[in-house]
Amino acid sequence: MTRTRRIAFQGELGANSHIACRDVYPDYDPVPFRTFEECFGALEDGTADLAMIPVENSTAGRVADIHYLLPQSKVHIVGEYFLPVRHQLLGVPGARVEAIKSARSHPQALDQCRNALRELGIVPVVTADTAGSAREIAELGDPTVASIASRLAAEVYGLEILREDFEDEAHNTTRFIILSPENLRAAAGVGPIVTTFVFGVRNIPAALYKGLGGFATNGVNMTKLESYMVGGQFTATQFLADIDGHPDEPHVARAFEELSFFAEVRMLGVYRASPFREQQRPGV
Repeated sequence: MTRTRRIAFQGELGANSHIACRDVYPDYDPVPFRTFEECFGALEDGTADLAMIPVENSTAGRVADIHYLLPQSKVHIVGEYFLPVRHQLLGVPGARVEAIKSARSHPQALDQCRNALRELGIVPVVTADTAGSAREIAELGDPTVASIASRLAAEVYGLEILREDFEDEAHNTTRFIILSPENLRAAAGVGPIVTTFVFGVRNIPAALYKGLGGFATNGVNMTKLESYMVGGQFTATQFLADIDGHPDEPHVARAFEELSFFAEVRMLGVYRASPFREQQRPGV
């Protein structure tokens, strides 16, 4: 008998990552894990077939852990998904907004609702994840303690929505990457393609400038470039980048060839661009 395929996510049932799993892979069993490391491990040992991992948010910025885990893992990016995030202020049945003294949630969610919390005089309290905070307050039963989580979390844990759409910014959107143990590269010419890679430049003058120059001269659009330290060394900087295009396209291949003269490059994924990207372009 063929088992149902599984998709891993960090958090608990009702998390925004759980919602993203349902949206993209409704036929997969969503499997929650406590940490991102455990999600990666589940892919590598065959416990899960895919993983849905958040990498950045339009309000709160990047999810830092992922930049360190991706280069060290054996998994591959095979897709992306953009989820508009709508946070709800949740309380136990009978709770009132005026009585709420503190709100628990993941640091990213608290950051995305910073102004709303300040206006109500509610003290933010950090927890491991959004849905976990909903479970905690359901178990606590204290009408002065709230959670910032999703509508799904309210349903799962029997909570009431005290304030709808509690996020500070209407554009609040989280980008997820879909990971697989298999290197399932998208084919060239099937539509807009994103290529994600990491590289570390050699310790020579102007190495970064010269390495990236090939993307400019070959007309390759770089949509993201982020740096982070490696191994605690201030001189060992690694970069994570996204570009528009496929490595098999001649102009992209030439850009990578120029970069390789100055840097060690590792491909993390070649995948179809989400339609959400096109919606965000100026004038669209």
